[in-house]
Amino acid sequence: MLSATCEYALRALVLLAREVDGRPLLGRDLAREAEVPPNYLSKILNSLKRVGILEATRGTHGGYRLLKTPDEIRLIDVVEVFESPLAKPSCVLGGGRECNDGDPCSAHAQWRDVRRVFHEFLETTTLSSIVDTPSLTKTVEDRSPVTTVPGAENPT
Repeated sequence: MLSATCEYALRALVLLAREVDGRPLLGRDLAREAEVPPNYLSKILNSLKRVGILEATRGTHGGYRLLKTPDEIRLIDVVEVFESPLAKPSCVLGGGRECNDGDPCSAHAQWRDVRRVFHEFLETTTLSSIVDTPSLTKTVEDRSPVTTVPGAENPT
């Protein structure tokens, strides 16, 4: 139900929310970890910067970091930067028509309920509630691949 742009934005924000003490992350590290093309993520991050969700700092200790706590960022705040989940929803049965009460399709009532629940989810869910808690202490540097030395014993 979300566009790829919204999914990419949420992936990047979750990674930023995991950073201990709000440490900034470089755009290239975010792109790699979120598995998003770097140029595309740069545009997404600039949009989030414009609406005050994050900030970008240049220099040695620069990068992107959240301006608000993850508890203060609702998913709807992010989604609405890129799309309006309830504006002109399309008919679930397709045909390029708009879903509306005046010309309902046979799935209209059920689809309206799904959209309502989805919108409530976006309104009530914060970034902190979708951050994987066990990984909170993991940083980008901690996620580098582990290499083994040939002939070394495997400690168990």
